[in-house]
Amino acid sequence: MEIRSARTDEIDAIRELLAQCGLPVEDVSGSAPIQFLVAVVDSDSTIVGCVGLEAYGTVGLLRSLAVAADARQRRIGVALVAEAESVARRAGIEGLYLLTTTASRFFQANGYEVAGREVVPRAVKQTTQFSTLCPATAVCMKKPIANTSALRHA
Repeated sequence: MEIRSARTDEIDAIRELLAQCGLPVEDVSGSAPIQFLVAVVDSDSTIVGCVGLEAYGTVGLLRSLAVAADARQRRIGVALVAEAESVARRAGIEGLYLLTTTASRFFQANGYEVAGREVVPRAVKQTTQFSTLCPATAVCMKKPIANTSALRHA
């Protein structure tokens, strides 16, 4: 398995995977401000997982984490989130936010904390995910992303 940046010609496959997992697809398009990472099977490049990242200055929105039903329990979700965090860190993002209706325990196990929506930066609150797609009952979570290169030189 390989995790890499998604190509624009893979948006339809990503949308299909998200829909199969019951996640919103309304704002997923080739022109959306979402950087997707995909997990692909080496043999035929089938997408078995994806995660999206939207960057807004020093904060970001982690979204659309999905793993195909027949590929679960292989830590693909953990690997996708770790890679998205690395991408975010390299882009200068200091904190990630997300909304989830089903995976709060997964994200807590990966270092995310429940947060009130009032602490979410305006840029993230104004995303389609926060403003219209996710229900008010979705759990809001956040995680600081340490700049490890700055820590090494301190």
